[in-house]
Amino acid sequence: MTQNQKYPLNDGSSLPAIGLGTIDLKGAKGVNSLITAMEENGYRLIDTSTNYNNEGAVGEAVRRTTVPREELVISSKLPGAAHDYDQAIQMIQESLYRLGLDYFDKYLIHWPLPKQGKYAEAWQALVDAQKFGLIKTIGVSNFLAEHLEHIIEQTGVTPATNQIERHPYFNNKELVKANEKFGILSEAWSPFGREINDVLENETIREIAEKYGKVPAQVIVRWNVQNNVLVIPRSASPVHQKQNLDVFDFELTEEDLNAIDKLDKGEPGRVENQHPNEYEEFV
Repeated sequence: MTQNQKYPLNDGSSLPAIGLGTIDLKGAKGVNSLITAMEENGYRLIDTSTNYNNEGAVGEAVRRTTVPREELVISSKLPGAAHDYDQAIQMIQESLYRLGLDYFDKYLIHWPLPKQGKYAEAWQALVDAQKFGLIKTIGVSNFLAEHLEHIIEQTGVTPATNQIERHPYFNNKELVKANEKFGILSEAWSPFGREINDVLENETIREIAEKYGKVPAQVIVRWNVQNNVLVIPRSASPVHQKQNLDVFDFELTEEDLNAIDKLDKGEPGRVENQHPNEYEEFV
């Protein structure tokens, strides 16, 4: 796979192998970082969320950039407060107004919130919003296998992607396999484990990075790419943005991949104990 190659989706479309996470990219600095990412570093998939409170900055960057709109993949997410069908439709429209866009290239349900029991209703809203022309590709985020089974059974429509927590300390391999079984592309959020663990300083990863003349972040991105997982690192730094895309000139060995997989800590490895069956997200 080269930087220009894409992952095919079950709806007939495709996505770049690497996208840009945008959490905390806000205001004028955020707009400038996003424009740099698109114009100078070549990012085309931009991942935001209503809960990031930066859809305005993302929309402004899309308006200002010289990159044509049709080359960009703009993705956002439905917040937990809008799982009711009518609220979900309104929220999708409102997010488009905030961004100043006519459509989303990709849109996800941010969390399933199974205790509330409305995620199938929210999924039906995304299915219908796609029919209305508001969204091109629909997917979910943080859905477990049983959640996927439920929405597919209820609507007959399979998500194209499932964005899940995945980093070396929590590789989530069983859910990646479940996504593959359903024909769903896995996306990795917080691939570096955020700032609350030391994954980028991990000795195993640093040794692998030194072997290839790369930095640890590049090894982690490459680990995802070789596992056919779309990876969405977040960075405001132009240098780091460029590094995170520069992973197509080397290949990890099976030994390297296995060594990284062995760093998994299981459930204790989750960055903020956000288990999809327990986490309640209502903002």
